[in-house]
Amino acid sequence: MKKQIAIIGGGAAGIFTAAHLLSFLPNAHISLFEKSSKLLEKVRISGGGRCNVTHACFEPKKLATHYPRGEKLLKNLFHHFQASDTVEWFTQRGVALKTESDGRMFPVTDDSETIIKAMLLACKSENFTIHYRSAITAIRKGSNGGIALQRGETVSVFDYVIVTTGGSPSEKGLQWLAVLGHQIVKPVPSLFTFNLSKPHAELMGVVAKQAQVRIQGFDFRSVGPVLFTHWGLSGPAVLRLSAFAARFLAAQNYQYDVHINWLGGLNDEEVRALLATQSAVKLKNQSFEHLPKRLWLFLLDRAEVNPELPWGDTPKKHKNRLVNILMDDCYPAKGKTTFKEEFVTAGGVSLQSIQQKTLESKSVSNLFFAGEVLDMDGVTGGFNFQAAWTTSYTVAKAIHQRETRSPSL
Repeated sequence: MKKQIAIIGGGAAGIFTAAHLLSFLPNAHISLFEKSSKLLEKVRISGGGRCNVTHACFEPKKLATHYPRGEKLLKNLFHHFQASDTVEWFTQRGVALKTESDGRMFPVTDDSETIIKAMLLACKSENFTIHYRSAITAIRKGSNGGIALQRGETVSVFDYVIVTTGGSPSEKGLQWLAVLGHQIVKPVPSLFTFNLSKPHAELMGVVAKQAQVRIQGFDFRSVGPVLFTHWGLSGPAVLRLSAFAARFLAAQNYQYDVHINWLGGLNDEEVRALLATQSAVKLKNQSFEHLPKRLWLFLLDRAEVNPELPWGDTPKKHKNRLVNILMDDCYPAKGKTTFKEEFVTAGGVSLQSIQQKTLESKSVSNLFFAGEVLDMDGVTGGFNFQAAWTTSYTVAKAIHQRETRSPSL
């Protein structure tokens, strides 16, 4: 009799899990339950419709540092399936990936449909059934070790169940898993831009390519491009900081002070030395590698220094003010804005509620989790998809090994 396996959720983790299960256990039957009428919607819209598949970081320990939550777990799992394995999986299915200057990897077609077609083709089998508009409302232990799933008035029993429902914006959306004995970490937003109390619309579109950003009261600094928007600050450095500070900012009710070192973390002595290299040049005409001219003129005005004077003739107290602005510029912020359509949450099923090597529930045998439903998330740049690919592979391999009595992971 065929093993019956259910997957709840038709996103990246759900489809990738199905693809691996169909490869590892070709005689099992996979039933996928998706509450909407479409599959892989987040894959479709990610990266502006190009799909940032993964990141060109091929060392497990280093790769894991890009995850504010789940680093330790993923570092171990990456030894079994990491970014290079993702590249190989898609390459074997005719999808070539390219690496951009910041390490993000996309299909060479720059079209997410390329990724979607490859994933769905890998799931093409008479042993794979998709149930659309089929929200699972309850899970409970069934007879003879099975797991019963309820959707509407229908109850079906499966040998294995994998939950891949993605992140939930609230604890209420995870209550159906909490009642089974799983600890739920309250979800809060991650990966968002900062809304300044006083936005600087005149700088909209300006990018400081190597700024250091921190939040007052939170001991973490993020270095990289910072972008001015019509509502505040965005860019890789801001998004990374928002991810690591997600819980801290939620506790502050999103009222916080953003501190920026516009020169990438240079100290007082280094900033003064840099300014002195052009000491005879009028301040307004000075130029710096990573500081756009429009931003430089804005900072001169913010420091209330005379842009017509060279650094050498600038009064000491004005010099001190300018150095302080360059090293530790501060902007009051209130609120956040979700980064594009790529909603990510910090929170979900606690990692303490699952077996670390297999991602199986500690409360219910043969119930597994993969993807963002877990309290595990990464910064922007392909890392959240990589976590989905890795956890999906881990679950599929664990079920395969259980069925074939192979050595454990």
